[in-house]
Parts: sequence; structure tokens; C-alpha cells
Amino acid sequence: MRSESARAAATVLVVEDEVALSDVVQAYLVKAGYATGSARSGPEAVEVARALSPDVIILDLGLPGLDGLEVMRRIRAFSDCYVLITTARSEEVDRLVGLSVGADDYLTKPFSVRELVARVQAVLRRPRGEPGTAPSGMVRAFGELEIDTAAQEVRLAGQPVPLTPTERGLLMTLARRPGQVFSRHQLMEAVWGDTWIGDDHLVDVHIANLRRKLDETAGSARYVTTVRGIGYRMGKG
Repeated sequence: MRSESARAAATVLVVEDEVALSDVVQAYLVKAGYATGSARSGPEAVEVARALSPDVIILDLGLPGLDGLEVMRRIRAFSDCYVLITTARSEEVDRLVGLSVGADDYLTKPFSVRELVARVQAVLRRPRGEPGTAPSGMVRAFGELEIDTAAQEVRLAGQPVPLTPTERGLLMTLARRPGQVFSRHQLMEAVWGDTWIGDDHLVDVHIANLRRKLDETAGSARYVTTVRGIGYRMGKG
């Protein structure tokens, strides 16, 4: 199901089985100028995400039919849209697992709908390149890793690397200044924006996901290296 605002700048899919909450969230999003779609169950969420191609998905983890984490895994097979998870589960492990399978941010219920809309606005302010728009000379090579900062494309040993927008943003930020060591706070400002308020250890979770996709670990990092006590920088490959 989909509703639209005439001045909608982006489409947000709200996946929430609580009808009243879903309706309130969509009303706030439409007022903020977004088009919205909705889904009430896990299987429906995957189907609607494929048909709607949203820019952002607000995904509740406690869904009927299919767990929210599995929904996210399936959506990540065909979409790199931003995903904000919401959950009534307060344990840190649930948030970390959600981030590890591709979420960009999270909110724990009960949450402020205004804050949720602010988070949507924040992720959509992150720069995203369009494939095939890179001018010549913008490809940076770090061993077998090639990073096209203009086209926002990443290849490892000649093969495309599927990254989430947050993972891509972190890698592009590091690659643009390969000699610089970035603190967590600097990376948060560059990727999440200077108005984002939250735990800067989110950076560590996304860096770990990025390293896994680049076929490296913290102990054998060739591309994203840790500078103890400070933060991260690009390795030489």
C-alpha cells in the first residue's frame, strides 16, 4: 500500500505490524514531504520493497510471518536502500545483529516519531553517487581494491563489492584522504552528518561488516586499518 505527497522527495517504506503506529509514522513522513508505503508482515515487506524500490525502509524486527532480520537479509539481496530498524528488544545484541546484517541505524521502542523522521532526513542527506557518472582519474587503487569515489563503485580483484550505503560512505570517506587517520567522531560527522546524536561505536560495527565484505579481519586488515586509540585509515592493500 502506498500514499504520496505532491512534494515528496523520497519514498519511505514503513514495515510495522501495529496499524496505529504505522499510520502515525506515515502521517509524520507525509507531512515532512515524503511518499510512503506500508507492509504489515515479513513476506509482504519483501514483496513491497521489491515493487516499490524505496529510498528508506523503517523495519520493525518483531514481524509476523518472517522475522525482521530475515526480511533485511532478503531485501539486501536486491536493494541497497537505507534501513532503519525499530525494535521493542532492548538487548544490545539485538541491535548489533540488526546492524551486522545491513541496517544503517536503529531506534528502540518506545521512540519519538519526530526523532524517527529526523533520522530518515539524516540518512537521506548522505551523498550517494550514480553509477557511470565518474570523470576520468577518480579511481583510487589500494592493491586489488579499486574505489571509484565519483561513481560510488567498489571492486575487489575486478569484481563488484555489494556494500550498504553506510559501508560505502565509510569507505569513500577513508579513500578520499588515504593518509589521514579518522576518529570515530570524524567518520560519524562525514557519513551520518554533524546533527546525528548517538553511539559512535556504531562505526565499529559497520567497519567490521565492511571488512568482512573486503575479505579481511581486524587482525589482518589490508584496506581498512585500525590506529589504536585514534580510529581508522585506509591501508595500502
